[in-house]
Amino acid sequence: MESGPLLFSFFLIFTGAAILATGALFTRQPLLVAYIALGAILGPYGLEVVNDTNLLNDIAHVGIIFLLFLLGLDMQPSHLAHLLKKTATVGLLSSFLFALVGYGLGQLFGLSSIESVIIGASMMFSSTIIGIKLLPTTVLHHKHTGEMMVSLLLLQDLMAIIALLLLYNLNPEHSGSYNELIIAFIALPALIFSAIMMVKYLLLPLMARFDRFYEYLFLMALGWCLGIAELAHSLDLSYEIGAFIAGISIATSPIAQYIAINLKPLRDFFLVLFFFSIGASFNLDLVSHVLLPALVMAAVVVVIKPVVFGFLLRKASENRATAWEVGFRLGQTSEFSILIAAFASSQGIIGSIPAHIIQATAILSLIVSSYIVVFRFESPIALSEQLRRD
Repeated sequence: MESGPLLFSFFLIFTGAAILATGALFTRQPLLVAYIALGAILGPYGLEVVNDTNLLNDIAHVGIIFLLFLLGLDMQPSHLAHLLKKTATVGLLSSFLFALVGYGLGQLFGLSSIESVIIGASMMFSSTIIGIKLLPTTVLHHKHTGEMMVSLLLLQDLMAIIALLLLYNLNPEHSGSYNELIIAFIALPALIFSAIMMVKYLLLPLMARFDRFYEYLFLMALGWCLGIAELAHSLDLSYEIGAFIAGISIATSPIAQYIAINLKPLRDFFLVLFFFSIGASFNLDLVSHVLLPALVMAAVVVVIKPVVFGFLLRKASENRATAWEVGFRLGQTSEFSILIAAFASSQGIIGSIPAHIIQATAILSLIVSSYIVVFRFESPIALSEQLRRD
């Protein structure tokens, strides 16, 4: 009987998510915005129907672990190196410029230096989920535009992983000095090497021997992901870093794509809970404090990102049409921005006001950017029949 409240919460969350997701699809909105809105409506600052957000946060954290595990699975080292050679300069320079702009905006609104740094970090990233979801499959796999986008997003994802590592070690509970951070950076390559060796001599031979038992492969993938995540946590790294390393370590295996395909529904289940918990933790009483900064920052993001990406890609010898399309498709902040804000706030690095500013900026920029893409470029949910591509 004790599971009753949790099951009722799941009923409200997933039924409500299905209803709001239907409305989001009709209005060409990203689904994660619907999940966040549902959290704000049902959570403790809304109708107060779902109040046990701490439990939901713990459950939702698993979704982030799986997200980073699957991200690692898609990063085959040879292909990743080939793509990053093309876009490394554009990706690094644009991220540096966005971080400077974010830091300046944080200072403009009277935030502390560390809060402004986190604001700057959140501005560096564009949404992998939105970028890929609004990119037709034919573009993603067969066109140069898709290749440029994916390589830029992968580079940003790598920087987001580094940012999470740094944030984890900025927490006073995990770092009393720079020695802890140095130890973490020593532990990181050691963990990567150990994971690769374990995959080569233990995991893959076992999977190859029992590959006819699909549930066994599924369980091994789950155990590997969560086991390396736990090991990373014990080494003063984060669960997210461990999950990412677990994914990369088996990315070159033929079984990687099978694992990725079968874990995506489970990841999506937990990600619904993650974005719901983000909305549920959004204190609506703070709207008056965060609305103006969020509106200004979202407007800056939507305007400046297409311009910067367009300019830098033109300088990198891309044609004008491709450069601008990539810029508009990446003209938002990211789910990683929301994750960094939530993570920094939970670690006590920043206060609730800057965390809410980052979250509100991400939501607003995702909405506006999605509308720009579906009105102007090919996408699966484009408003025009001429632009609609599966």
